Amino acid sequence: QQSELNSFLWTIKRDPPSYFFGTIHVPYTRVWDFIPENSKKAFQQSHIVYFELDLTDPYTISALTSCQLLPQGENLQDVLPRDIYRRLKQHLEYVKLMMPSWMTPDQRGKGLYADYLFNAIAGNWERKRPVWVMLMVNSLTEVDVKSRGVPVLDLYLAQEAERLRKQTGAVEKVEEQCHPLNGLNFSQV
Repeated sequence: QQSELNSFLWTIKRDPPSYFFGTIHVPYTRVWDFIPENSKKAFQQSHIVYFELDLTDPYTISALTSCQLLPQGENLQDVLPRDIYRRLKQHLEYVKLMMPSWMTPDQRGKGLYADYLFNAIAGNWERKRPVWVMLMVNSLTEVDVKSRGVPVLDLYLAQEAERLRKQTGAVEKVEEQCHPLNGLNFSQV
């Protein structure tokens, strides 16, 4: 029942009211039907929407990509133990081999090719910091590959806000998310 769902929506009582909504980074189609109507209504009625990061801004995407890279001249092979690097490389070869069978007919119909999708997700992996490679590997599963092309909830809401001509902004900078992750040592990763 819609009325029984936990909305992850908090109301800040003021005039007009403000709302705080908790999202998760999953394809919006996995959760959209479970988002209560009060949350959807609050979004529709809002004139200004702030997100964790502005995922529609090319600078944000570029900065996220850059922050994941090892310092110039370093490669993952230089920082990972040899056996882990070898297993990682073998796993990525396996994923690349399996990816065509993981893709949906709908993805193929939209012109997505397995090689393109693999490169979009794992391209330049040998230049990435270990923590980002770990996050990348965690998303290289059949279930996640099948949902590629569907925006995560945050991005979907940002695209909707843009489409509805709402004023948007971000509460964090890329560096505020990137630097703590890049500060983890190898054993923490």
